[in-house]
Parts: sequence; structure tokens; C-alpha cells
Amino acid sequence: MSLHDRLTEDLKLAMKARDQLRMDVIRMIKAAVMNKEMEIKKDLDDAEMSRVMTTMIKQRRESVEQFEKGNRAELAAKERQEITILESYLPQALSPEQLSAVVDAVIQETGAQSLKEMGMVMKAVMARVVGQPIDGKLISDLVRAKFQ
Repeated sequence: MSLHDRLTEDLKLAMKARDQLRMDVIRMIKAAVMNKEMEIKKDLDDAEMSRVMTTMIKQRRESVEQFEKGNRAELAAKERQEITILESYLPQALSPEQLSAVVDAVIQETGAQSLKEMGMVMKAVMARVVGQPIDGKLISDLVRAKFQ
């Protein structure tokens, strides 16, 4: 079952269960996907949909941080619940050890020697983990640590 079909089915189930938060999150996902499809003028596959949802998760994490700074615990809790729902639609993330192994392999394959070649390594690593819910900052930190 494609991710698009799964979202549609889950929306129906959430409506029947009267789960307002899940309905809202699924509708947000569908709207973000539709906007992206209109932007690039083609249907998104599951990997591209995962990238859209990863962006949504990143936005919500930033919101949680801001709400906590502003002493708005109830809003931060709602954002965390949304993150949990979004993550349920993403494939299982690579563990830090697996990600480190990918970074090591790419560094060896590209022959990168210093931080000057970090961009080349980052591009290759991101191409390998496409469709995975991985924050680019985490990869950047790993690559930086390998060169120091």
C-alpha cells in the first residue's frame, strides 16, 4: 500500500473514531503533499512524501523549542503529539551507528581528506539515505567529527 493510500485510509479511520488531532495532522500532511505536487507539477512518490513529512517534523521541533521558551507547555505538548503521528508514517530511521557507517563508507569512497570536501561528502551521504527521516544537521555533525 502506498503512503498516499495509507494516509487516505487512516483519515477515514480517524474520522470514524472522532480522533480530531490525528485527522488534523493527516489533513496537514495531505495539504503539504498537494502543495509540493503543485509546485513541482508531478505526483510525489513515497520517498518524496517522506521528505515533505521530515520537513514538517523539523518545523514542529522548532515550534516545541519556541513554545517551551515562552512557557507554553500545552502548545509544546500538542506539537509533540503531532510529531509522534508524523513519525508513524515515516520509515524506521537509521541508528547513529548505521549512519556513522554510511558516512565512513562515503568518506572512503570519495577519498575526502578534510573539511574542505565536506560538501561533496554531505551530498553523497544524503543521496544514500534518501527517503529516510534523517536530519541533515546530524549528518553534518557526524561528517565534521570524522574530519577532526
